[in-house]
Amino acid sequence: MTFVLIHGAASDSWYWHLLVPELEARGHEVVAPDLPSDDDSAGLDEYADAVVEAIGERTDLVLVAQSLAGFTAPLVCDRLPVRLLIMLAAMVPSPGEAPSDWWANTGYPETEGDLLEKFFHDVPADVRAAAMARGERNQSGTPFIKPWPLAAWPDVPTKFLLCSKDRFFPADYLRQVVKDRLGIVPDEMPSGHLPALAHPKLLADHLESYL
Repeated sequence: MTFVLIHGAASDSWYWHLLVPELEARGHEVVAPDLPSDDDSAGLDEYADAVVEAIGERTDLVLVAQSLAGFTAPLVCDRLPVRLLIMLAAMVPSPGEAPSDWWANTGYPETEGDLLEKFFHDVPADVRAAAMARGERNQSGTPFIKPWPLAAWPDVPTKFLLCSKDRFFPADYLRQVVKDRLGIVPDEMPSGHLPALAHPKLLADHLESYL
């Protein structure tokens, strides 16, 4: 079994560095590619290219898509045989929808408060400090411009793991998005928006349970 971990916006594969050993200890291979997030010439197709290249000849794939990667992972499913797609606190696109339009189209609730706290409120202090020391990766606006190219959701079994303490994608809001767009009831774990940093062992338990 190969878990393919696809990070969100303004991030890189470091986001998964605590989850990877948890999955490997359970006997799974893990691929965690770096997307060309800071490249203004790269859109969603190039993000999918990076994932497909990292997968190589591997088979028996389980894709895990964090946040913005909800727009990328289905494109990978359209190119490769994927056993399971797990959407993790992820954006769920509709055909022809540009990521920049997703917020208004889904009725995203604008909330007050410090953005850093929205993301890191439950991340342990030492992990948070390491993240701050690395700094935020620049996120190009290019992937947000063009419409999502698929005509329909890929024919791949799909699960959604929602973070019930998420302050960036509030749980009530995201439950409705998942119901409206995927027609399923999401599973939930007690975490903020960054479960791979905040609760890697618990996240690994949830991911393996889907197998």
